[in-house]
Amino acid sequence: MKIDLGHIALNVAESGPAGGAPVVFAHALGTNLHLWDDVVPHLPEGLRLIRYDLRGHGQSDAPDGPYSMGALVKDAERLLDHLGVKDAVFVGISIGGLIAQGLAVKRLDQIRALVLSNTAAKIGTRSVWDKRIAEIRDKGLEAMVAPTLERWFAPKFRQSDAARRWGQSITDTPLEGYLGCAAAIAGTDFYTPSSGLRLSCLGIAGGYDGSTPPDLVRETLGVIPGSKFELMRRSGHLPPVDAPEDYARLIGDFLKEIGHVAT
Repeated sequence: MKIDLGHIALNVAESGPAGGAPVVFAHALGTNLHLWDDVVPHLPEGLRLIRYDLRGHGQSDAPDGPYSMGALVKDAERLLDHLGVKDAVFVGISIGGLIAQGLAVKRLDQIRALVLSNTAAKIGTRSVWDKRIAEIRDKGLEAMVAPTLERWFAPKFRQSDAARRWGQSITDTPLEGYLGCAAAIAGTDFYTPSSGLRLSCLGIAGGYDGSTPPDLVRETLGVIPGSKFELMRRSGHLPPVDAPEDYARLIGDFLKEIGHVAT
């Protein structure tokens, strides 16, 4: 369903009981809310599961860019306010993990715990992102598919139908949406604000992740006291695609550990 938040309309999918403990999912750059399709069926029952397309992605509005991380955090904040969500666990992967950190810093009433998956407090450098943005403007998103799949998946998995489908999702993303979110990543450094967080946090990394390698994920978790780190050695940047059941088990165990779901 598409929800008009006044400043933007976002595409949202909800499942589970309306009164269940809320879990919110924010996807990676160049993907959409269907990234979680194979994860959701393996999560504990009784949860209110909320997935949404980031601005400029999927079926959400794609205003002209560039976007700021503040705007992406505001989108999530307004969405949770609209849905009446408090004390959620926010699962963010890649850019979704940046949004998760920003929202937790801003609205602790909305967020009680984080799952920071294949992400960091700062992803890449502005010069790297500026070069990528310029290349996309010159050659189109098609030029990003092959190098992105190399960063996203282990060599063997790149040959799978699933990998090809998510390669297609890159070119299906509105150009201004992809570039707008890339600009938001380029301008974000959350090391200082995230170091002030005091909440339960699970970090997940993939052994074959070429976008946010395990050491980078671990470094970010190091600034949030008490964080737990899990390495999925055979996965890449998108464990919800290449190992959804194992990924769901890690999240489910974490939800039980923090009392977000009945054991």
